[in-house]
Amino acid sequence: MRVLQLGPYPPPHGGVQTNLVAIREYLRRRGHSCDAINLTRHRGQDAGGVHYPSSAISLMRLLWELPADIVHLHFGGDLTPRLLGLALFCTILPGRKTVLTFHSGGYPGSAAGRSAAPGTLRGFVLRRLDGLIGVNEEIAALFAKFGVNRKRTRTILPFAVQPPDRSLPLPERLASFLSAHSPALLTVGLLEPEYDLPMQIDAMAGILARYPRAGLLIVGAGSLEGALRLKIESVTYRDHILLYGDMPHAVTLRATLESDVVLRTTLYDGDSVSVREALYIGTPVIATDNGMRPEGVHLIPPSDPGRLRDAVCDVLTGKRVRRAPGGDGWENIRAVVQFYEELLA
Repeated sequence: MRVLQLGPYPPPHGGVQTNLVAIREYLRRRGHSCDAINLTRHRGQDAGGVHYPSSAISLMRLLWELPADIVHLHFGGDLTPRLLGLALFCTILPGRKTVLTFHSGGYPGSAAGRSAAPGTLRGFVLRRLDGLIGVNEEIAALFAKFGVNRKRTRTILPFAVQPPDRSLPLPERLASFLSAHSPALLTVGLLEPEYDLPMQIDAMAGILARYPRAGLLIVGAGSLEGALRLKIESVTYRDHILLYGDMPHAVTLRATLESDVVLRTTLYDGDSVSVREALYIGTPVIATDNGMRPEGVHLIPPSDPGRLRDAVCDVLTGKRVRRAPGGDGWENIRAVVQFYEELLA
């Protein structure tokens, strides 16, 4: 099987990137061909089957030239005209099946999602695709509103969970911070407004009143990095907060294992990979209630530092028992590959 993945390729190591890489690694380990084309502004050197087209023309040329049985698109955020045009172009490539995973968990409830209808341009393009994957039931139902035949859709959670490598040495800066702070709170996500990270920084004042050695580790990259660094410098407890930046996925899993609580405070969110990974590893999770959190997450309302402080204290005072994970963590990726096989059959 020859598969071509199109979407954001790390860095940074966000949820969509992690899903794309997991599918690619799974296929390659089993002897299949799987190249990747990065669709973000990040530019790297073409190497190891990962391509970084410099323009729309070079992207189209790659799509014509690279051999593939399956072209798998990964979209997050909005279904923009640019992305719809790319999807439409992929459907005219001869001898290939086109699959789309739509990762935007909050899209069905947005104004654009509520306007879904068969007669829209979005509906026309989506119906031309051979297969569609929604990362939750709401997205699968959205596809139906666009007139897509349910036989061509699947609901598959967008993550594979790998047990953390306990022998992996932590980077010195990270190891020093975790050694100096206990309990350790970890947040993993993009440094963007929808992740409400200033609220976490504000909540640390109350958490430190109860746990004077507590530390907050913020992992991720994004447009708010400069503003967040300034905010951290403005508080008296700045030494208790580490804005680490982007982190390789294997190191993130190791940090999750070493942390006492994972935080996911958002204003707009779908099904989070970092939440699923933390639950699998056994690290407690406190997250904003978005209506689709998995069982076991401690839920709080949005933008409420007091409730976040109280939830952290409640979790830390409770008895912590790490449960052995069920399965091997690759069930969702196998479901994607099975969908490929069904389409090709």
